[in-house]
Amino acid sequence: MDDKYSLHPSQIVMYTTRDCPDCHRARSYFERNHIHYLQVGLEGDEKAKKFVKSINQGNQSVPTIILPDGTILVEPSTEELDRVFHTA
Repeated sequence: MDDKYSLHPSQIVMYTTRDCPDCHRARSYFERNHIHYLQVGLEGDEKAKKFVKSINQGNQSVPTIILPDGTILVEPSTEELDRVFHTA
């Protein structure tokens, strides 16, 4: 199964765009806390754009993060990431 388009990926998947400040913050958070993830850039990936829109009621909201247990985080705050990943 392709983790890029799955609601139950085998790893954390984060959908991003280049100029998104929330995406930069989430990437920094994951790197700072040594959390491994697959980053999927929406630029030039029409299938990924459609997938993200299907999750977010037609909106291309980023970052959209999908965890292996099926949890979906959309534009999470640092506090929400701390709660989910227990890093606070």
